Amino acid sequence: MAIPDYQTLMLPVLQLASEGEQRVADVVDLIADKLGLTEEERQTLLPSGRQRVLHNRIHWAKFYLTKAGFLTSPGRGRFSITQAGRELLAENLARIDVSVLMRRPEFREFYKNEESAGSSTIEGASTTGAAEPGTTTPEEQIEAAYQTLEATLRADLLDRIAKNSPAFFEQLIVDLLVAMGYGGSHKNAAAQLGRSGDGGVDGVINEDRLGLDRVYVQAKRYSAGNAVGRPDVQAFVGSLVGLGASKGVFVTTSTFSAQARDFVKHLSQRVVLLDGASLAGLMIEHGIGVRTSRTVEFRRLDEDFFEET
Repeated sequence: MAIPDYQTLMLPVLQLASEGEQRVADVVDLIADKLGLTEEERQTLLPSGRQRVLHNRIHWAKFYLTKAGFLTSPGRGRFSITQAGRELLAENLARIDVSVLMRRPEFREFYKNEESAGSSTIEGASTTGAAEPGTTTPEEQIEAAYQTLEATLRADLLDRIAKNSPAFFEQLIVDLLVAMGYGGSHKNAAAQLGRSGDGGVDGVINEDRLGLDRVYVQAKRYSAGNAVGRPDVQAFVGSLVGLGASKGVFVTTSTFSAQARDFVKHLSQRVVLLDGASLAGLMIEHGIGVRTSRTVEFRRLDEDFFEET
């Protein structure tokens, strides 16, 4: 089954707390077992790759229940149910969500303060609780927005590449490879990645600063929807064989056909196919053709600071 949203997890979190003091890490495993989640679902990460989705959603379920006065934190990383929480469970509700939490004055006050600060963490909710909030946690909302911005930026990069000259595209590949640590120096890289005039190879670049090994490069600037097929890739590999080369990178602004990707899987040469999405992603990662417009820093509570010895 799909991983439940954080509001759906509120009831099982509160039920487990009614059995005694709990640790978040233990609750994650207990709820995963109860829901019958697969190992893959248990290990699913947020887009940032820094936290598991299930752990994140349980954390936020616990956080909101605490803000509503249904849970309390007796110690670091631990939580237990309050009398108000037991009374809520006694209602035998089929579901506990933010609309239920909004009954509590302390939770409404918490939300009002968040809203007045201009940083509401409950999407779509009002101070009266009339509107149902979203089902994603604040961190998931932030990461979804980040992924949308990244996808837009990748599309913009490919669009601008398409509007520039082939020479610009080749220079871009030089800049990227140097930023990734290839080529020795920018001057050397530029010299090595010129037109070689050898069939399916556009240029060659040193794999390391000493030039102990070389990588041959083919770059094709295709329009979106015009995939590079097996014949082009096969011609590139044929050129590598003729040059006695063992490593090659085929770069395109579009995509590669399934046949092309299958072809390179069983070669004795190491051939990397770099499509438009991957190219744009590497440009963003290594700062080629992009600049930072704003850096947002998020802070978490330092549990160690408040730990008394």
